[in-house]
Amino acid sequence: MCGIIGYIGNKNAVPILMEGLKRLEYRGYDSSGIGLINRKKLSVHKKEGKISVLEKTLSKTIHGKSGIAHTRWATHGQVNDINAHPQVSANGRIAVVHNGIIDNYSSLKSRLTSEGFKFQSETDTEVIAHLLQKYYTGDPEEAVQKALAQLDGTYGLIILFLDHPDILIGARNGSPLVVGVGEKEMLLASDVNALIAHTRQVFYVEDRETVLITKDSYKTVNMNNSVVSKQIEKIEWEMAEFEKGDFNHFMLKEIFEQPEVIRRSYGGGGRLLPGFGTAKLGGLNIEKSEYFDIDNIVTMGMGTAYYAAMIGAYLLENMARIPTVAEQSSELRYRNTIVRKGTLFFAVSQSGETLDTLTAMREIQNRGGRVLGICNSVGSTIARESDGGVYIHAGPEIAVASTKAFISQVSVFFLLALMLGRMRDIPTSAGKQYISELTAIPDKISEILEKADELKTLANKYKHYKNILFLSRGINYPVALEGALKLKEISYIHAEGFSAGDIKHGPIALVNEETPSLFIVTKGETFDKLLGNMEEIKARKGKVIAISNSEDNRIKDLSDDFFLIPESHEMVSPLLTVIPLQLFAYYIADALGKDVDQPRNLAKTVTVE
Repeated sequence: MCGIIGYIGNKNAVPILMEGLKRLEYRGYDSSGIGLINRKKLSVHKKEGKISVLEKTLSKTIHGKSGIAHTRWATHGQVNDINAHPQVSANGRIAVVHNGIIDNYSSLKSRLTSEGFKFQSETDTEVIAHLLQKYYTGDPEEAVQKALAQLDGTYGLIILFLDHPDILIGARNGSPLVVGVGEKEMLLASDVNALIAHTRQVFYVEDRETVLITKDSYKTVNMNNSVVSKQIEKIEWEMAEFEKGDFNHFMLKEIFEQPEVIRRSYGGGGRLLPGFGTAKLGGLNIEKSEYFDIDNIVTMGMGTAYYAAMIGAYLLENMARIPTVAEQSSELRYRNTIVRKGTLFFAVSQSGETLDTLTAMREIQNRGGRVLGICNSVGSTIARESDGGVYIHAGPEIAVASTKAFISQVSVFFLLALMLGRMRDIPTSAGKQYISELTAIPDKISEILEKADELKTLANKYKHYKNILFLSRGINYPVALEGALKLKEISYIHAEGFSAGDIKHGPIALVNEETPSLFIVTKGETFDKLLGNMEEIKARKGKVIAISNSEDNRIKDLSDDFFLIPESHEMVSPLLTVIPLQLFAYYIADALGKDVDQPRNLAKTVTVE
């Protein structure tokens, strides 16, 4: 979950590396560091805390045309200057930045210690630096290959050799690594965000590959030392998408981008066919006749992506009439999962690098299963290794807490359910109505955003509560889970999501005057049941907040606070009900003075278990 970047070219590497670190800070912000070759010496500077702390310590005289940098999300060792990266070999001539976890670092450390190597840090990364020193006899590529052969675990590495200032070497196994190809300059990074200010031309390093770059060339080899040909891809994202603009936080900007994001999710590539009441999705790599052979579907993801997968399962089962279940990738990968010919799997991940989901996908494929990806990041590992898939076109999402990616994932699942449903049970007229409901969503989100101040007032009222429950039923039950997740991850208030039907089976014991319950109540099959659940809370003196698309007086009478959202078809209602919950969480966290975009202990892309 760390961010790494390397630069080699004719320019001073320091400002380029620091700018890249700032664009990677959402991947790790416990500490940061920079290493470069300055006046024929390996110069390393690293500090605990945010990148701004490091920046203040850097002398303006530091200069170098090749360097590496790192922003850390700690896994091994305390958060301090010593454990920050780069980690350096014992002789001070090799520096390494690392994203991932070395599983066998303990045994390697014991062996190296017995051979006389002294360790300064508590990190697993330092063993890599010492291994490189051990195997280096003048050929850096040979040293890297021998060191990598000793490692078990995941890594994205960039290595700087003092004896070879005109090269950088990168390596990847399980953690993302992308190469940016510029004019008389080359870059390496864990994310294209760090490169886009300098080049749009990139290629991706695959697992068990290493890449050697100079300022005007690159060479990629596999573990057998065979050269691997690479295809250059162009990144289409614009620089403005990486800036906050007039917003105080990226999270708020991304919430307000959602009307346009929805339009992109269904408009990209002409995905809607209004005349036929259906959708088309390129990239699935499935023949039309094969869709009729699907017996059941499994959707999988982690965190917010898992909740989108839950809604996807609901949509596919209700609209396409295909038995569907949602699974947490971290659990699915360790089960003896039954993979049948008629089962289709969907792997959901904003980054396309989520390790739990990636490894679950690989295990299913190893058993002969077909896995389609639903990703945001073009060229990501899941996008490349899946058997087909759909991009959600949310644009770059910088805030750690996901917002616009969630509604884009849900939108894509709606398109999938509509497409499959039209092949099976949904008549043309109903398909056209579904399309009408979906295309009306962006304007309805805008209506909610125009009332953001109401939610800000509500947030100020409830910001001092220590516990808040989120409850709903049916298709909005996962939205309750997502609302609770948003609140807990950015405000640190304890929040839990429950099916309202389950409340009386245990969780109702938590209800009291100091624990408010936020209900999502939409018109549909469970409307009256939800009113009954609200009655149960009120009977126990619990405060009730209601988010609803109904002005039924019974809801208002049962609510201490009420927020009205526009009406919609029940199948698209999560695209609206989630917006007030995002804003509610944001305004509470902001009012409490929390770091909204970079909450404690969290990173945007989870590339370790």
